Amino acid sequence: MCNLCYRRASTLSRRGLLGAGAALLGAAVLPVPAAFAQGAAPQNAISPDEALKRIMEGNARYAANAPANKDYSAGRAARVSGQYPVAAILSCADSRVSPELAFDQGPGDLFVVRVAGNFVNDDGLASIEYAVKFLGVPLVMVLGHTNCGAVDATIKVLKDGARLPGHLQEMIRDIKPAVETAKKSKPENLLSAAIEENVRLGVRRLTTAKPIVAQFVRDQKIKVVGANYDLASGKVGLI
Repeated sequence: MCNLCYRRASTLSRRGLLGAGAALLGAAVLPVPAAFAQGAAPQNAISPDEALKRIMEGNARYAANAPANKDYSAGRAARVSGQYPVAAILSCADSRVSPELAFDQGPGDLFVVRVAGNFVNDDGLASIEYAVKFLGVPLVMVLGHTNCGAVDATIKVLKDGARLPGHLQEMIRDIKPAVETAKKSKPENLLSAAIEENVRLGVRRLTTAKPIVAQFVRDQKIKVVGANYDLASGKVGLI
């Protein structure tokens, strides 16, 4: 090796060692998530029933206008290193529905997937799979709500034979099976019945979604439930 090449190699080697040392030092001072402080288990290392109890108790506080979560900066630094949500919520995109507020949970407590009509499509399913497989959520909830505009639009399109512009027709296609099933029972309020049936359909689709979610359900590692949020009272009722 020539002297020039030797000097370059030595310089690169020293730089590499210094860089590696700096990286190790940096890793040593990274903030530790609160969930792992002093050897504690992550907050989502609980049973599906415990997770459901936690968020439903939170909803009771929210409906009573007595939330426990008021300081949203608490734990912010610790959350940089990871997230340990206790539940994944498939919610409607309706601006009047805010799962974190409705269940009185703080940042990092819920993994929320939102789409108008809270139906299961491939993109939403992939997000739920991520929460189940890699974030360790013990609970998955499909959350509908009263007076859902997406479901109401589907009812009107099916009744009048109208066709909506853009990609809205794809939304109608995915909600249509729930409306058609609800109509068979001839309910007094088709909108309410279709909203609940849409939630049930979402629960069935997730429960049987291969290869990830269905396997976790069979192994009893997670539970998939359906619920409905009442816009007027703020209360969530299980379906």
